[in-house]
Amino acid sequence: MPNIIEITDFNAPQLDVYARLSEKQLAHYFEPNGGLFIAESPKVIQRAIDAGHTPVSFLVEKKHIETQAADIIAQWTDVPVYTAEFDILTQLTGFELTRGMLCCMHRRELPAVEQICHGAGRIAILENVMNPTNIGAIFRSAAALGMDAVLLTSGCSDPLYRRASRVSMGTVFQIPWTYLDGDSTQWLAQLKALGFKTAAMALKEDTVNINNPQLMSEEKMAVILGTEGDGLCDCTIDGCDYTVKIPMTHGVDSLNVAAASAVAFWQLGNNLK
Repeated sequence: MPNIIEITDFNAPQLDVYARLSEKQLAHYFEPNGGLFIAESPKVIQRAIDAGHTPVSFLVEKKHIETQAADIIAQWTDVPVYTAEFDILTQLTGFELTRGMLCCMHRRELPAVEQICHGAGRIAILENVMNPTNIGAIFRSAAALGMDAVLLTSGCSDPLYRRASRVSMGTVFQIPWTYLDGDSTQWLAQLKALGFKTAAMALKEDTVNINNPQLMSEEKMAVILGTEGDGLCDCTIDGCDYTVKIPMTHGVDSLNVAAASAVAFWQLGNNLK
């Protein structure tokens, strides 16, 4: 039988992970030995479970215990399921639950860059992309449009933040990813040592078109995208094999980084065109 627990005390310490701890605090919960994260919605939670993440507890709107959340709860009968009506949960968490379900889960140890890149033909590199919504959208495009992995610099938002994983529709648990170490000089050298050509997506005049035949024919390619607004650092662009610009019309000067990623991944990814 599911371990259903009606919420009667907002101050119960078991609810801290949902109500009082920031996502950064959760990420370092067991430091130096990993941490926790919050996944939102049954689809995202199930994809996290399928990827090997272990639930600590569930927070479920009462009406969904026997509907949308039922299959997941049935898999984990020993995990506590805290429940209340919608308005109470909104008051507790400070936001409206998507599809009425949250799950606190253990983080897994991230793989090494070499492990991520082994056997990969196309990877996405994100440099200092700080908006969790953009991170989630980029992961969804990467998974859908032929990228084999995603690597992030330390300045990026965490893909396991609740909003990022929800916007990604759980694809952050389906496509391999990890963080890069050092500055761009170091990680560009690491990528080149692993056999990758590097393509900086940038609004520069001295560029190749995104459908350049030589660019598209490269056996191993890293597509590099920069932060919202400022784009890639000049030193990153200067260190890449290609600088690539997406052609624009109607006087539009640029795309949001998430939209640009979808265009780039469709054109350069291992897709099925």
